[in-house]
Amino acid sequence: QVQVVESGGGSVQAGGSLTLSCAASGNIVGSLIMAWFREVPGKEREGVARHWTDDTITYNEHAKGRFTLSRDKVNNKLYLGMTALKSVDTAVYYCRTNCLGTVYWGQGTQVTVSS
Repeated sequence: QVQVVESGGGSVQAGGSLTLSCAASGNIVGSLIMAWFREVPGKEREGVARHWTDDTITYNEHAKGRFTLSRDKVNNKLYLGMTALKSVDTAVYYCRTNCLGTVYWGQGTQVTVSS
């Protein structure tokens, strides 16, 4: 079993910045694929950014140019730096890890951007 814990959410004004953190722990075997998703009530959960085992990073369109994903592979941590935040970025942000094909989700952290 792998535990995933997010932190760093909060309230910020439009144009502001936040950094989210994710820590994975537990029975981790092999390399993890780690990613950030976000969800707004009434809408499907959508991907934000993903770090692959070969260190490739991919961003969804809405995150390009404003969000930066970084990874501490030694400690199984993932960070999402968010700048120039907009009200449409308001959502619950979830960290997802994929360990040998099994997906684990964190409990989510709320990000609220006020205009």
